[in-house]
Amino acid sequence: MESPLSIFFEVRDPRDFNSWHPLPAILFIALAATLCGAKSCVAIADFAAANVELLAEIVDLPYGAPSHDCFSRVFRLLDPEEMVQVFTRFVAALREGMGLGPAKGVVAIDGKCLRRGYERGRSFMPPLMVSVWDAETRLSLSTRHAPGGNEVAATLAALKGLVLKGCIVTADALHCHSAMATAVRKIGAHYALKLKANNAPLFRCVEAAFAEADKKGKLAFHEESEFAHDRHERRRASVIKRPANAPDFPDLSAVGHRSGAPGW
Repeated sequence: MESPLSIFFEVRDPRDFNSWHPLPAILFIALAATLCGAKSCVAIADFAAANVELLAEIVDLPYGAPSHDCFSRVFRLLDPEEMVQVFTRFVAALREGMGLGPAKGVVAIDGKCLRRGYERGRSFMPPLMVSVWDAETRLSLSTRHAPGGNEVAATLAALKGLVLKGCIVTADALHCHSAMATAVRKIGAHYALKLKANNAPLFRCVEAAFAEADKKGKLAFHEESEFAHDRHERRRASVIKRPANAPDFPDLSAVGHRSGAPGW
């Protein structure tokens, strides 16, 4: 099994030869601090200073704990694409070390903008990160930057390097298109995608199919009722097979509808 820590030793060090702190140590401390709730370079440095003796037993710290300026400078110099590959390998090694095989349940895809991560003068366009999340183990499988806010392209790129055979990939309506369905099926997974009016031909077809089934009294449903927080909620879900006149969509077999939800 590949050691998760050894992976950091393969990262190219972008600093000059006279740098003090070993790069693997900086990366490991930053990861550990982030997992413990650190959200800035100052917080990471504080974590390192408070736990320097314990950390020195794991990584080399010949000059003590790095400063927040050291962490900030290193993060600005690292190659983002290289770090994506490194952390993907790190997660795979971590899963193997925990006795976890490849993901086998629901895998969720979502994109989030990074707060206060924008370049100066471009606050209107903060960086967008796409995450692929294993719902069963609550571990991230992959995280990718979406250049120019292109979440679709970043998602398709992230799927290429993952083993998701037999999984159910879920995503919002932005990803309800044939390229996404094709990519998911190509890696042996299934999909459950949100359908809204942005995919107008399929949306209108499904809307008409549900209306017709309901009109004929053939629309079976499952209903749940819950009372909490001083309100009563009733959810009703129905599933029908793919309409015969549905537009071409790779391996589409069924569509579902939940009452009260703004989509299919």
